[in-house]
Amino acid sequence: MQEPETLKKLKTKTYDKELAKLHVELVKLQEWVRHAGLKVCIVFEGRDGAGKGGTIKAITERVSPRVFRVVALPAPTEREKTQIYIQRYMRHFPAAGEIVIFDRSWYNRAGVERVMGFCTEEQTERFLSLAPMFERAMVDSGLILIKYWLEVSPEEQTRRLEARIEDGRKLWKLSPMDLQSYSRWYDYSRARDAMFAATDTEFAPWFVARSDDKKRARLNIIRHLLSRIPYEELPRERIVLPKRQKPHGYREPDYPFKFIPETA
Repeated sequence: MQEPETLKKLKTKTYDKELAKLHVELVKLQEWVRHAGLKVCIVFEGRDGAGKGGTIKAITERVSPRVFRVVALPAPTEREKTQIYIQRYMRHFPAAGEIVIFDRSWYNRAGVERVMGFCTEEQTERFLSLAPMFERAMVDSGLILIKYWLEVSPEEQTRRLEARIEDGRKLWKLSPMDLQSYSRWYDYSRARDAMFAATDTEFAPWFVARSDDKKRARLNIIRHLLSRIPYEELPRERIVLPKRQKPHGYREPDYPFKFIPETA
C-alpha cells in the first residue's frame, strides 16, 4: 500500500475540540436513524494494533447504546462451528432505528482464519465468492453497509504492541493469537489484498483509513461516516426543567448508609 505523506501528529487539544463537534453530529445522526427507521451496519477490520477499538469507542462514547450497538464476537463455540458460517453474525444485524458496529466481522474468514489455518483454502475461496452476493442482499433489503479497513505501518504496529506489554491497563489486548499473527505481516498483506479484490464492490466498497496517527484517523473516520448516511437535524422543543415537588413533611432518615470511602 502506498506510503502516505508524513503529517505532524494531531495535538490533543485540537483533537478534543474537533471530536466534541463530531459528537454533536453523531447525536443528530442517532436521532435521525431512530426517527427514519434506518438500519445501519458498520464493519471495522484491520491489523492488530490498528486502532479499531479506540475508533469505535470515540464513535460511541456520547451516544445511546440502545441505538449504537457494538458487536465483538468471541471464538465460535462447537455448535456455532457447525452452523452456516454467516449465521452467527446475522443474528446481530440491526433492526429499524439501530446502528450496529462490528469490531471484526464475517471477514474473519478472509483474514485471521485464513492466515492462522483455522479454515481451509477452499472455505476461504468460497467465502470470498459468496460475500458480495450476501452483501448485495443486505443492501437491497435497505440496510446501509459501511466497511472500514484501518491500515497501520509495521513500525507503528510494533510500537503499539510493545506498549501493551509494558502497560498493565492494556495487557488484556495482547493475546497469544496477536503474538502469532504479528510475525505474519506479509501473510496478512496477501490475505487483505485477496479480500479487497473479491469484496471491494460498488454497492459495498471498502474504505481505508491510515491510522498511524490514531487521533487523526478517528476524526477522519467519523467525518466520513457522517457523510455516508444522509441525515437531518430534527426540530426539538426547548427543554425546561419542571419545578421540583415540595417535601410535604419528608425528612432525611437517620439510617446508617454504607458510603464508600472518599479517598480522592
